[in-house]
Amino acid sequence: MYTSFFGLTEKPFSITPDPRYLFMSERHGEALAHLVYGVTESGGFIQLTGEVGTGKTTLVRTLLLNRMPDNADVAVVLNPQLSALEFLATICEELGIDIPGEPYSSKALIDRLNQYLLDAHSEGRRTILVVDEAQNLARDVLEQVRLLTNLETSKQKLLQIILIGQPELRELLARTDLRQLAQRITGRYHLEPLSREEAAAYIEHRLKVAGALGEVFDGGAKRAVYRHSEGVPRLINVVCDRALLGAYAKESRQVTRRIVQRAADEITGKAERSPVERWVLPGAVAAAALLAAAGAWQYFDRPIPEPPAPAAAVAEAPAPAPEPVAAASTAEPPPEATAVAAEAPAEEPTVAAEPTTETLDEQLRLAGDVTFSEGAFATLFELWGADYDANRGDPCTQALDIGLACHGERGSWASLRLLDRPAILTLTDSAGSRHDVVLTALNGQVAELSIAGVAVSHPVEDVTELWFGEFALLWKPEAAPLLTPGTSDPGVAWLRRSLADIDGRYRADPLDSEMYDSCLVNRVREFQRDHRIVVDGYAGRQTQIIINSQLGGADRPRLVTSRLARD
Repeated sequence: MYTSFFGLTEKPFSITPDPRYLFMSERHGEALAHLVYGVTESGGFIQLTGEVGTGKTTLVRTLLLNRMPDNADVAVVLNPQLSALEFLATICEELGIDIPGEPYSSKALIDRLNQYLLDAHSEGRRTILVVDEAQNLARDVLEQVRLLTNLETSKQKLLQIILIGQPELRELLARTDLRQLAQRITGRYHLEPLSREEAAAYIEHRLKVAGALGEVFDGGAKRAVYRHSEGVPRLINVVCDRALLGAYAKESRQVTRRIVQRAADEITGKAERSPVERWVLPGAVAAAALLAAAGAWQYFDRPIPEPPAPAAAVAEAPAPAPEPVAAASTAEPPPEATAVAAEAPAEEPTVAAEPTTETLDEQLRLAGDVTFSEGAFATLFELWGADYDANRGDPCTQALDIGLACHGERGSWASLRLLDRPAILTLTDSAGSRHDVVLTALNGQVAELSIAGVAVSHPVEDVTELWFGEFALLWKPEAAPLLTPGTSDPGVAWLRRSLADIDGRYRADPLDSEMYDSCLVNRVREFQRDHRIVVDGYAGRQTQIIINSQLGGADRPRLVTSRLARD
């Protein structure tokens, strides 16, 4: 979603262990040295422990991919919650050893493993066993691990074992009944979290690997990340990823301390759930599941998805935004990138609400707890000429009953202008309280809001200070819930005609065909590329809403008031 905005080639703070992102702090360097020692020297165990998220698994993957001797055969056990017999069978399978059919015995498995180790030794090869999450090993499995070290020649051990685990592993191996195993550990290292200076360097390192050219996190933001993560790399990744999303929502090229604070509150649950999270996102999840089940690409050669247009994010010189109107289908696969478009200047400025000397923050705090999602949805339904009853269930179900649908995401002002529908924004005041307000119109750089039914106007800049990018809106579907390549649906004909009406470049003949063929996929991708949304060839919620906004019309509530005079 935010990668193009910041000029990144990929998300820099994924929690998936990736050796390319390994940050070699002093502690990680020492830990890796212990692992390398364990695979280059014969005999005994190597024990590596550390708190959850400190980078143990990443170190192991770095070892396996980049530091493993050419003459090494490796068995990796990632799920040690096995019986002793299952543990032996897993090791044999990892090493490619033929094992007898079930039921097999420990003796049969150990005999075959021993023969394999002797053959490998005679060929000058090392055999290494890596056990991750070793703190989960049962007592009888640990005893079996110890017995495996008895497989040896007169001069050296045949199997080297590396145990990776959380601090509980140290406590486990300190037990009196496991002292024989503990005595065979020849190397121990406990991986500590990063220091504040290392955490800052870690953030910069990952951003650089992902293609960042400038400083994305300012000094205050880095200090805030360290404070909330306590130097644990995985937590740093989680906080930074959420903070980048928040900065993108604010269209801020730099992450600040305040943005990090809000991101941390979101992660820890200190902030209340927004209307998007309460009502809208569950439907989006269901839609994503529907997409995964569709599997329709077999009908034709799947075109290779093109990446979103590079970071031209928000133009400094205002440019006209796309024309609006109708709306369309339900769910599309969750986009990795959201619309980033130039904001349109106000052509005939009008202010719908009385000016006020109170700040937006003051108004929200005075409103107190009356700014709840049900009241905001009541206002949103009213803008669509419909009634909302809080006693009749969730608003998205009620919307479906009257031919409307919910759409929610984290986006930016450019996203809102492109979708061009009134929306519920979730704002956070200076005291940390959440408020659901309705954005009824955007008039240039003035946002017209409804706060608990009271109309107010504020500069977009002021709203941005209190908004983290969450919004929910209503729209009117015009086609099937999800239009995917390879499917046949009456809505596909609507899609073809609509694209052709918008611009002849998007025309995909025949216009009345209901088959979502490769030609239509390419036209949809062109449309998505031109409007700087995710380029995937699917026509889901976001794509269809924008298509309808481009078609024009006055039968639906609009957000961007500067366009009304042109329709």
